[in-house]
Amino acid sequence: MSLIYWCEQAWLPEGVVDGVLVEVEGARIAGVTRGEPGGARRLAGLTIPGLANAHSHAFHRALRAATQKGRGDFWTWRDRMYEVADRLDPDAYLRLARAVYAEMALAGVTCVGEFHYLHHGPGGTPYEDRNAMGHALITAAREAGLRIALIDACYVSGGPGVALAGTQLRFGDGDAGGWAARAEELAAAYGGAPGVRIGAAIHSVRAVPPEQMPVVVEFSHRHAAPLHAHVSEQRAENAACEAAYAASPARVLHEHGALGPRSTAVHATHLSEADIELLGSSRTHLCMCPTTERELADGIGPAREVFDRGSPMTLGSDSHAVIDLFEEARAVELNARLATERRGHWSAAELLGAATAAGHTSLGFPDAGLLVPGAWADLVTVRMDTVRTAGASGLEAVAFAATAADVRTVISGGRRIVDEGRHVLGDAGALLAEAMEELR
Repeated sequence: MSLIYWCEQAWLPEGVVDGVLVEVEGARIAGVTRGEPGGARRLAGLTIPGLANAHSHAFHRALRAATQKGRGDFWTWRDRMYEVADRLDPDAYLRLARAVYAEMALAGVTCVGEFHYLHHGPGGTPYEDRNAMGHALITAAREAGLRIALIDACYVSGGPGVALAGTQLRFGDGDAGGWAARAEELAAAYGGAPGVRIGAAIHSVRAVPPEQMPVVVEFSHRHAAPLHAHVSEQRAENAACEAAYAASPARVLHEHGALGPRSTAVHATHLSEADIELLGSSRTHLCMCPTTERELADGIGPAREVFDRGSPMTLGSDSHAVIDLFEEARAVELNARLATERRGHWSAAELLGAATAAGHTSLGFPDAGLLVPGAWADLVTVRMDTVRTAGASGLEAVAFAATAADVRTVISGGRRIVDEGRHVLGDAGALLAEAMEELR
């Protein structure tokens, strides 16, 4: 079935254009032309490609505003995160993730990269289906109308020479070989499934000993799958890595084949010049998550420097302190202003490119994130008449003024999942409240 949408304005590869007709055939864009609306379905506002949330931990959403009392750091926050993880099972995770993904859809997200490491039951006991938690996440994304790259994380140690303990036992598969055996089952279950990619992750240099990293890398190569890793989020992480391996996390990953065009370094907050060169020259994607990086007091990473060396930039909401990729995008620019006391580091097109085409590519969907024939039919219309956007125009209005609340319509893979600011599943706020009440 073919549908035609008339966009009052649309962001095309050549720029923002007035009066654009987008023909959708099934899940794909069949044609993009300029013209009058005629009988087409009208999209009032500025229509951009669907957004890609390149780094998500769905269950962290339960921590929003719950860790703000008192002082602390990343490690005290992590203790609270473990408490939430302890309360999840596949059914509860399905309900929570479905609500979180509905919230993402309301913010214009049409594809999520779920960095998944909560694999097993309490004490590390596998569920009858040892990928039950992964299946729950994929089902949640499908029901919310999102494509998903399930970035399945290998997590086998609590630090160099430190065994897993407590909640961490739920994350592990014994060793990288055990992880690969389980991940192969997951990949086989979704081979060829539209809208689903099974990727791989080296959770961090703390969680995967260097000699086991090649197993994860080989899985990524064999399946032509995304390979992600948390990199240099904390100074303490760098110090421990250098003490154990006489190298930075980026260099350890480089020496074991984990950098490259299908790879993504998440956070990359505390990098040396040599690290910047390793990431950029290998064209490893860089995923910035500014709202989480400020929530956890991580610091401000050298995003522009890594980008200029050759790394495409992507964006993620990570711990979901906020789910708003427009906020993530402008925070990259505003953080750089604070760090340098200068303005104008990123253009609106560069920032929104990170949230669209680059993000989709990093998740294994290079045929998404652009309004062109053959691409996934993902259209997000942003209102230009709200108290935030009124009087503003162009991409700058979206990148520097709009918020998730200004998203009016979301079409994901040809399916209209948000209409007039309401998700097809109903009241996403109520769904979130119910899911989190169950956890409490």
